[in-house]
Amino acid sequence: MAMIPAMPVKAAERLVDEYDTRLWRVIHHYVEEARARADTSGVTRVAVDETAARRGHDYISLFVDIDEARVVHVAEGKDATTVAAFAEDLTAHGGDPEQIAEVCIDMSPAFIKGVAEHLPNAEVTFDKFHIVKIVNDAVDEVRRTERKTHAELKGTRYIWLRNPDTLSQRQRATLDALPTRTLKTARAYQIRLAFQDMYAETTVEAATAYLKKWYFWATHSRLPPMVDAAHTVKRHWDGILRWFDSKIANGVTEGINSLVQAAKAKARGYRSTRNLKAMVYLIAGKLDLRLPT
Repeated sequence: MAMIPAMPVKAAERLVDEYDTRLWRVIHHYVEEARARADTSGVTRVAVDETAARRGHDYISLFVDIDEARVVHVAEGKDATTVAAFAEDLTAHGGDPEQIAEVCIDMSPAFIKGVAEHLPNAEVTFDKFHIVKIVNDAVDEVRRTERKTHAELKGTRYIWLRNPDTLSQRQRATLDALPTRTLKTARAYQIRLAFQDMYAETTVEAATAYLKKWYFWATHSRLPPMVDAAHTVKRHWDGILRWFDSKIANGVTEGINSLVQAAKAKARGYRSTRNLKAMVYLIAGKLDLRLPT
């Protein structure tokens, strides 16, 4: 079964003239039955991402089978125990934690620790989006500091966070009018663009050589946020370069996360984490529900 859109339970309550508590009991019944039948014996590549159950707290972590583009496990929290829970659930459904060969995660120490302890044979690829975001955030920190003495930087934040070919005409005109040869923010921006260009390399050897040159440039830039970002890259060197062999990213997970956020928005949130987990499985678990006809 493909991913399916979810009508808010409150809307279904009005449609069928039934209390939402009873509807949730029906949902949990069929989701749990289908989950009991789920087969994860073929899962070897997994992407992991977290999302907030409610704004600012109560996180859940999604474990996605990359090859099937389906959520195979939803764990409460976003610490190392979520990986332990996934490994246990994988075993319960015919899978084997030792057969997980590739994992794509962000640079969360908790996820790194959990993978090392519970998925012993997995090679780690750090998600490109999260890596680039660290460098982006460093550029923005340079801009915020420099804006205190350069009023012309006011209102330019999103210019520095976009690539040149995606700028609007107005943004391009604003950028062209700035004294980019002297602005620290402009130097930080060039460092950021150069980091992204690394992903155009075709081999891990070429990418390694490129990243070494980039690291030297960034750490000698005399821009503390860029230096800090470069040191973060260095600490996660192997997982960043692993992408050139694995070619995996959290794009599938981000897409599923978008579906989950849309469902949450339609429902105006869920009363419990259990309800949210059931909805995630319903939307993105590709479950064999075997509904009565």
